[in-house]
Formats: sequence, structure tokens, C-alpha cells
Amino acid sequence: MTSKRTRDRLVSRLSENGVSDEAVLDVVANTPRHLFVDEALAHRAYEDTALPIGHGQTISQPYIVARMTELLLAAAGELDEVLEIGTGCGYQTAVLSQLVPHVKSVERIKPLQDKAKERLRKLGVKNVEFRHADGGLGWPEEGHKFSGILSAAAPRSLPKSLCDQLAPNGVLVIPIGGETQTLTVVIREGDSENFKKLTYDTVKFVPLLSGLS
Repeated sequence: MTSKRTRDRLVSRLSENGVSDEAVLDVVANTPRHLFVDEALAHRAYEDTALPIGHGQTISQPYIVARMTELLLAAAGELDEVLEIGTGCGYQTAVLSQLVPHVKSVERIKPLQDKAKERLRKLGVKNVEFRHADGGLGWPEEGHKFSGILSAAAPRSLPKSLCDQLAPNGVLVIPIGGETQTLTVVIREGDSENFKKLTYDTVKFVPLLSGLS
């Protein structure tokens, strides 16, 4: 179930589907996805599919995790701190934590984030800071800017609050839409208020909801 061969098969599938960043593929190969799902679903952990994690949420399909991470790294160049919107089970958090110096992760559903924190603690991850908060607001400390933001939930339109928290040349990777969602990369042009928007795959994410749970 969790053998190297099983993980290698998943990575081969991701590569065949167009993920080419070797660092991302290596991290996916070495991140124990079975620890981020309920024990009853652990035998499906290395399938390239989303799985339920409770509270109406899912662990994202490995292809989507790899794709979003690859897009973020490619567009941003060098990243020092990434804001993750939607900790969920912590799998995407764990992947990011191995590729960037520091991650801040926001989750509105406290029981989910508490479980994620415990998983990452057991894995020895020490460069992630968590906050139980409304993800649509980001991490709104005065003047704090991020070189990268990645959202694991889909707003119907691009949130100005997240764009405002991008550093000069910062990159936001986010699914946008309702019934039909598009994976979108938003790049701040220098330190201006201009944002370049690039669209990619059609995707299906849980909606970005306001409030706490």
C-alpha cells in the first residue's frame, strides 16, 4: 500500500499528465499521503484521486497538488514565505513545507486544522505557522506581504483581499468559479496595483466560504 513502488507509480502518472518539476515530483514521492487520510481510505492514498476527509472537505487529487505547486514555483521564481488558504488535512501544507522556507496556513474548520497540526508535528515539520481564521481574509497583518499564496478553495471571483497581500512580483495560485472553475495564476506586476492573470485547467474545488467552524 505504501511501498516505494506504489509511490513511484503515482509519480509516473503525474509525470505522464504533464507535471515536470523534478523537485515537486520528488516531494510527492516522499510525502506519506496515507497519513493524511482516514485509516479506512489509506489503501487508496496513492491513487490520483481526491478523497473525503470529513466536514464536507476533501484531500486534493495528487495531480492538482503537484500542478498548483509547480505553477506557483514556476511563476514566482524564488519564494521566501507562502500563505496557504485552506489547511484541510495538511497534505498540501506538507508538500509546500519541503519546497519553501516558511508557510503560513489558514483554515476555517478547527477540527481539521488541529488534526493537520498533529500530523505535521509527528512528521517533524517545523516551518509552518497555523491560524484558525476566515481564509478569504488571508493573513491580514498591516503591511505583511507574501511572495506566494496558494488557495485550496474556490471563490466565485478573485478576492481583492488576497491580491492586496501579494508582495511585489508575488504570485497567487487559485481556482476561481462556481459550477465551472478555472485554475488561475495571478501575478502582481512589480509593486503596482496591476495584476496579470493566466488561466489553466478546469478544476473542481470546495467553495471558499466565509466564517469559522
